[in-house]
Amino acid sequence: MIDPASQAQLKEAIADCIGTDQGVLDALREEIRPLKSATRRIQPRATTSISLVGTDGGNNQLQFDPFLIQLVRVVDSSNNEYCLEAVSPTTPVQKLNERQFAADGSARTALGEMMAFLGVDSLPALSHMIRPTDKGKPVSPSWVQVYRELVEWAILFAILKKDFGTDTLIVCDGLLRSKAFAKDLFPKLLQGMKDRIETQWSKSRRRVYLAGVAKHSQVLSRYRLAMALEGVLQTDYPAYVEVPREIERHSYVWSEFAEGEFVGGKMFLVKFGSHRRDPVWPVDIFVPQVGEAQTILGSMLADAINGFPVPHYPRCLQKAHENAALVDFDFDILQDFIYEGVRSSLGVDAATLDAFQLQDADPAQRRYG
Repeated sequence: MIDPASQAQLKEAIADCIGTDQGVLDALREEIRPLKSATRRIQPRATTSISLVGTDGGNNQLQFDPFLIQLVRVVDSSNNEYCLEAVSPTTPVQKLNERQFAADGSARTALGEMMAFLGVDSLPALSHMIRPTDKGKPVSPSWVQVYRELVEWAILFAILKKDFGTDTLIVCDGLLRSKAFAKDLFPKLLQGMKDRIETQWSKSRRRVYLAGVAKHSQVLSRYRLAMALEGVLQTDYPAYVEVPREIERHSYVWSEFAEGEFVGGKMFLVKFGSHRRDPVWPVDIFVPQVGEAQTILGSMLADAINGFPVPHYPRCLQKAHENAALVDFDFDILQDFIYEGVRSSLGVDAATLDAFQLQDADPAQRRYG
């Protein structure tokens, strides 16, 4: 524990820091103050909402020394599965390339279709974050997360080509921004998405809207206290406010994540609840549809009102997360697949695996039983 003398010294030092930095908070309040008058009430709209979610590393990691196999799985809020494949940090990049295309060179997966649209024939050409070594293995194990993100964008791009029975809002998990693509490929993809959305209207008179919702944002973290002090979004009704690009630039370490070729959405801060202290969420609206913000957020409101277990958060996103998570029986089956694969590779030493499975994997846990 910190002794009383040190506590007093620390308290004085903290107070001194706060006094010195008071001007920082004053500046934040001045920046955020105009947003109070720009706040708008959300009017509910009736639109079908669907969400697309990929499992994250915590939900899909199957570990068994010396293997670390991860599942790339993407589902929607209606429990439609668009992708399920297994990769490991040492999967050869060339092998992944071959998965995307058939022998005749045609696309075999949504990722292959997106690559063909963008005019690239390999993953290193698609993303500078996936680079093989001389042995063909990826340079960094973090490439799996990048690969998963690319698959999610590819599936979203593929979905925009399907037939929609009604006007539909597609809610993505996270902001509509990415630094995973090489060169100018992301702006090219965004243009392709815009073209497919416009084709939906011209061919079948269906409105397809696109938005992304994040649980956290550097903008919200930086300005949360200033917003509370200035009364921004402190309303007795669902409301939203558009975030100026200048405020975004002040919030991000890399300004290009606030605007430019990595950005496909315009940020809004949105409160779906009817109480002053209800949570505020960062929402990216697809840039070509910013003029439809009221319609998009109104459609999202009807879904968020019934949010469970997280209140005032889009229910379609929560359902997609529930569908995507690999838990309980499904996870046990997949873990058994790992053991079967290892057993078949061990040959005469397979019997050792049975004894290994019965061994306590983490004896240290007994200390806390």
